[in-house]
Amino acid sequence: MSTTTRTTTLPLRGPYDLREVALMGFGHRDESAFDGVMRLAFCTDGLDAQVGVAVRQQGDALDLTVHGEGDLDAIAAQVARVVSADHDGDAWAAVCAADPVLARVHAASPGFRPSNFYSPYEAAVWAVLSARRARRQGIALRRRLSEQHGAVFELAGRDEAALPLPEQLLALTAFPGLPADRIPRLHAIARAALDGQLDARRLAAMPPEEAMLDVQRLPGIGPFYSALIVIRACGLTDVLSTQEDHTRAAVQALYGLDHTPGDDELRRIAEAWRPFRTWAAVALRAVGSRLIDEPAA
Repeated sequence: MSTTTRTTTLPLRGPYDLREVALMGFGHRDESAFDGVMRLAFCTDGLDAQVGVAVRQQGDALDLTVHGEGDLDAIAAQVARVVSADHDGDAWAAVCAADPVLARVHAASPGFRPSNFYSPYEAAVWAVLSARRARRQGIALRRRLSEQHGAVFELAGRDEAALPLPEQLLALTAFPGLPADRIPRLHAIARAALDGQLDARRLAAMPPEEAMLDVQRLPGIGPFYSALIVIRACGLTDVLSTQEDHTRAAVQALYGLDHTPGDDELRRIAEAWRPFRTWAAVALRAVGSRLIDEPAA
């Protein structure tokens, strides 16, 4: 593994709080404390290298220390997508200010932005590893798979492991704790990734519903996981998923409904969130949960 280390900077637009992003808890990420560094280890979008990145916030910029090979600009762009630093936070704040519920959420955490999957490839692998098991079990399984068959980076004094590249995943014939029927599913994901089917730019350029159906051609990927792969791995900001029950529960509680909103009602409420319907849904779940038991101002 390369010991190459480089640095670069991502400018930020609008309020941003790396602590909120790092501690959000999403997919395999489950940090309970923040020491000023968000540690990322992943396969590059080009699927030709694994890298480790230590992210630190310095005012209105993120400083990246990149360990490993690969095009530095492409790696920085991927990090920006993962930590939602690639969009205008002032525009997001304006959307929040126009909706009383979102205004409360934004006031509670002005710098919150969603944390996303590293890539559609990694989201699809997570779907297979985490299906029908407790999230903590999925996290532990992913960590062991990454440590034994991927790449490990020391980032700010702590080891972080990146998933195996598709070629490495194709060489896997068995793994402790992973049911045998999951191996062919992982192989299918690896082949699809190598064929370009899971390229983030390709999926982002498609209508979201079409992209989700396309991803569902993979074995073991149904509507719920296809929405995660397309929306939360491509960094889309304005797609409302109707597959997430936690969003409905948050809307019911925070908007004072006496019932769980159906698809049509959820879409009507979410019209006010454009062009940040994805961010709004995530913020209502992640930040809004802190406000559910608090009286509105």
